[in-house]
Amino acid sequence: MHSPSAPAPNDIDLKHLFEGQHFTSTSWRTSSTDDRIMRLKKIGVWIKTHQQEIRVALKKDFGKPESETDLSEIFPVTAEINNSIKNLKKWMTPKSVSTPLPMFGTSGSIYIEPKGRSLIIAPWNYPFNLSVGPLIAALAAGCPVILKPSEMTPHTSELISKMISELFDPSEVTVVLGGIETSQALLKLPFDHIFFTGSPTVGKIVMKAAAEHLSSVTLELGGKSPAIVDEDADCKDAAEKLIWGKYVNCGQTCIAPDYLLVHKSKLENLFLEMKVTLQKMYDPDFKGIDKSPDMARIINDKHFNRLTKNIEDALSKGAQLIFGGKSDLHTRYIEPTILSNVTDEMLVMEEEIFGPILPVISYTTLGEAIAYVNSKPKPLALYFFGKNSEQTEKVLHETSSGNVVINDCVLHYLHMQLPFGGVNNSGIGKAHGYYGFLAFSNEKGVLKQRVGLNNVTLLRPPYGIKAKQIIASLIKWY
Repeated sequence: MHSPSAPAPNDIDLKHLFEGQHFTSTSWRTSSTDDRIMRLKKIGVWIKTHQQEIRVALKKDFGKPESETDLSEIFPVTAEINNSIKNLKKWMTPKSVSTPLPMFGTSGSIYIEPKGRSLIIAPWNYPFNLSVGPLIAALAAGCPVILKPSEMTPHTSELISKMISELFDPSEVTVVLGGIETSQALLKLPFDHIFFTGSPTVGKIVMKAAAEHLSSVTLELGGKSPAIVDEDADCKDAAEKLIWGKYVNCGQTCIAPDYLLVHKSKLENLFLEMKVTLQKMYDPDFKGIDKSPDMARIINDKHFNRLTKNIEDALSKGAQLIFGGKSDLHTRYIEPTILSNVTDEMLVMEEEIFGPILPVISYTTLGEAIAYVNSKPKPLALYFFGKNSEQTEKVLHETSSGNVVINDCVLHYLHMQLPFGGVNNSGIGKAHGYYGFLAFSNEKGVLKQRVGLNNVTLLRPPYGIKAKQIIASLIKWY
């Protein structure tokens, strides 16, 4: 394994690793449920016995609080493991399908087979969760994996490398550490499936590289996820949920509310409740949010500078500072910041923020808010706060997004029975639970026909009157 400071492996090394998984890919095609469960269980045991090491690594990488690590990095992975173990036998069992009348005499079923050698490229914002979570899905499906964690979180990436080297032979699962050049070299290889989590910009590069080999892809991307606070919303309830969803991991969350659309009648009350909530959650002793043990830090100087520039840009163009705005480069601390009177000409509305800045726009009718959402690329998530069921249904039917949460935010990520993922610009394919298992699987349709006289005997050439009559009936009735 390579340390974070070591040079990236060359293309020949990567090709050797890739070719070394060919036999595993073939043999695992017939692996049993017990075999796969065994692989999942040993990861679960390793995580439980090394939980403190995981916490320390994430603390070193960007100051993530221990409880936040437990909740957002460890729990989603252990939940994925437990859910897969519980349901894997059912997922792997061939499923019979009904027989349409024109297919009378045949039987149809769906067999689930692993796609094969898979590449997982993980991001830095939840480096343990978003590396190991997809790995669980791949192993449940029976796929060997080359895993490329982020170079921006070296302590966590090194820990993941240590875990995998202790649990698996490189012909089964291996971790490759390195930067952009390593990712580019990996993408030249003809993987059967690629699972990428990151930005839409890089997602396009991954998809283009995958097209060279017709590799299937799961792209977990991002975008500007809106939250709509309607005129009958409970402002206190909405504020508490929005503040937590926005500022967990210091806003560095792909499904964090990226901007708020607030009914003008609720604006002042919501601002008040958000200020109260920020104080209650992150500064209950009035020592300053920068002293809070529960607020993470920005990942690096580059992102710190980008985010502070976004705040300065918005304020210079007329945005109003409702809360926050303070920053400290030395500790990479940016105070939770709320901006109102924002416009599309500001940087905060041009790109995904990925930080503790929350722009707010007011609206007068729900149709106006929906039109604004629909004028942007389809988001990864959409959040709606309101009590009116008709208004809720209007949002559900008139917008498109990867997921929707009503009267909460972010929480859907932890629901193992829901498909998680984006649509178009915010992602392709779904993950979590059964949907993650399917991402790394091929659903193989199998039809069994009887020997001898069967339902298509009369439909073979030469096409006589009888055959033509039968074909005409099929077109008319079926």
